[in-house]
Amino acid sequence: MTEGSEILVVGAGLSGAVIARSLAEAGLHVRVIEARGHVAGNCHTERDPETGVLVHVYGPHIFHTDDTEVWDYVNRFERFRPYVNRVKAQSGGKVYALPINLLTINQVFGKALRPDEARAFIEAQADTGISDPQSFEEQALRFVGPVLYEAFFKGYTQKQWGCHPRDLPASILKRLPLRFNYDDNYYSHRYQGMPETGYTPMVERILAHPAISVHLNTPFAPDMAQRATHVFWSGPLDGWFGYDLGRLGYRTLDFERFTAQGDWQGCAVMNYCDADVPWTRITEHKHFAPWEVHEASVLYREFPRACEPGDTPYYPIRLVAEKDLLRRYVARAEAERGVTFVGRLGTYRYIDMDVTIREALDTAAAYLAARGQDRTLPAFVTPPL
Repeated sequence: MTEGSEILVVGAGLSGAVIARSLAEAGLHVRVIEARGHVAGNCHTERDPETGVLVHVYGPHIFHTDDTEVWDYVNRFERFRPYVNRVKAQSGGKVYALPINLLTINQVFGKALRPDEARAFIEAQADTGISDPQSFEEQALRFVGPVLYEAFFKGYTQKQWGCHPRDLPASILKRLPLRFNYDDNYYSHRYQGMPETGYTPMVERILAHPAISVHLNTPFAPDMAQRATHVFWSGPLDGWFGYDLGRLGYRTLDFERFTAQGDWQGCAVMNYCDADVPWTRITEHKHFAPWEVHEASVLYREFPRACEPGDTPYYPIRLVAEKDLLRRYVARAEAERGVTFVGRLGTYRYIDMDVTIREALDTAAAYLAARGQDRTLPAFVTPPL
């Protein structure tokens, strides 16, 4: 193999793995480097040595999609077992069902409303004087009214994002459902499930191809790009440029692990909505694999905070300052040659796993279609601002 004949994929998460596999199956040689000591990125799973529980190391990841091709793709490499995400929330010393549904509404207001009655009741609660919500707070007040906003959104949001909801865009709330029936399935997608043996074994199988070489504990160095035919970059967008314009803002998470015997909280995810509780949620990981039986339990409290250099970035902030900086980095990225920016970090968006895989498949197909024309691949996904 001659120098420069390999594709370089930076990052062995879902984006990098799917792109590498697609290109390898097309007959190309792919080198995948990963700075961490494992593949699968932030959906990495591993067995807890003390309890045997399968743990989602960087927080829970529930697979859900309406994309049949993506669903078939992940099931090609791992058996997915049925799993429904049923979240509970503590607020004011009581436990409620999330997302907000007919049970939640009746619980909070001490009523027994039918769907049509609940719809009219919530509309009466809502602040109809807000015609064009600009902030998270305005959207919530227009959407569900002050009681539900205070109970479920205000405190949780302050902890999650580190600022008042009035300083966040309305778009953050628009993706949260409000239901006027008793459906407490957090997602409404056709396909929902969990990988039977975990996400990491699935990604390892995706990468298990003779034309793919995987190098763990291998940070990217600029000279690597010079030796590659093309680079697929799933690292931070600003990181490609050495952060020379400044760092895009992220929120990160600190985890406090504890164990217990038996069933500690009775569900996989319990949100804590009150501002005076320092964590946002507690996850009990054996409930993410209900087909397994474990006497002991592993739980994590999650504490969001500002992401510093060296931390694991989770949620792009995308407030006014970040959007201005993002535009400048996007302009530079679109002018680059020989590199494609992919994934959550590479495009500075919070995207679900199915969207990540869909874009990776499409990006690989675009590269194969454009291959041989020049070193420019028009597959950079400009993040919506």
